Amino acid sequence: MSPGGAALEEARRWLGTPYVHQASCRGAGTDCLGLIRGIWRRLYGTEPCAVPPYSADWAEAGGEESLLSAAGLWLRAKPVGEAAPGDVLLFRMRAGGIAKHLGVQSALAPHARFIHAYSGHCVAESALTLPWERRIAARFAFPPVSV
Repeated sequence: MSPGGAALEEARRWLGTPYVHQASCRGAGTDCLGLIRGIWRRLYGTEPCAVPPYSADWAEAGGEESLLSAAGLWLRAKPVGEAAPGDVLLFRMRAGGIAKHLGVQSALAPHARFIHAYSGHCVAESALTLPWERRIAARFAFPPVSV
């Protein structure tokens, strides 16, 4: 199975996990980064580095693109328009803001969808509607499993 297929399969196992800031435990609690971390652990065994504590605003006041930078280190960047199931999507929640939300593409157009964890909700699958599509700052694929 491709890394994208395995990532999507694992993301689906997290559906219903409650939102808990900075957590990454399937069934107990996770945030959007925790979901990606959990998928990484399932694919590769261990995380590539320790994740330092982070605020819910991802240092937005300072304008640091820490999540985008980290994703660029460990995931394979793709053109935003080249969608595939299992891709990691990185979103800007407002124009000019830093990229601070993650999800996993679960279905392609015409009924595009993604799986994500967000405050006040559990891990859920949502329609990748035009308002969400406009917020995509970057698209990544998990690297081959031989990492």
